[in-house]
Amino acid sequence: MSPLQPIQIFLASSNPGKLREYRVLAGDSPIEVALLPNFSEIPAFEETALTFAENAAGKAMHYSRFATGTVLADDSGLVVPALGGAPGVLSARYAGLNASDADRVQKLLREMRDLEGEARKARFVCITCLAQSGCALAVLSDSAEGFITTEPKGTDGFGYDPVFFFPQVGRTYAEITRAEKNQYSHRGKAFRKALAFLEGRTP
Repeated sequence: MSPLQPIQIFLASSNPGKLREYRVLAGDSPIEVALLPNFSEIPAFEETALTFAENAAGKAMHYSRFATGTVLADDSGLVVPALGGAPGVLSARYAGLNASDADRVQKLLREMRDLEGEARKARFVCITCLAQSGCALAVLSDSAEGFITTEPKGTDGFGYDPVFFFPQVGRTYAEITRAEKNQYSHRGKAFRKALAFLEGRTP
């Protein structure tokens, strides 16, 4: 049997850290992930929709108009039901445009200071969209369920990772290894669905 031919997809981002994460997730699959060429010169897509899916699909379709091939974009964030779904699509801007990860974490902990038990439930959500020439090919989603701790724990990770306790491993996202996070995280699970879709398509 002849080996599978590589399938290249472009990441709608200029972030090399995000590229490294996706390449690790792609592993030994035939999918090759690269940054979208000249990303900084393309008119920016404003993520102003009210849902993760609309933001991810809009971003993927927008940037795919400036690429030859398949473009991948995602939108993800933290959802706390007891806070009416906040931070939600505003996860990165929860404490203001110029706030740090620590600022966002502290605001979340203040908002939840009087909540206990089941009221501290939370989930990380990731929506991944694949698009070509301005048309969506697939919109895929997954999530990771957990609880918000009362104080940050761990030094790895980013964003809300230090306060997101993941019951399956008994630690916060900032305390687990990168391999564990890739296995269990919302982004990892959603991207594996994207890989399965791409590998299953007829050339």
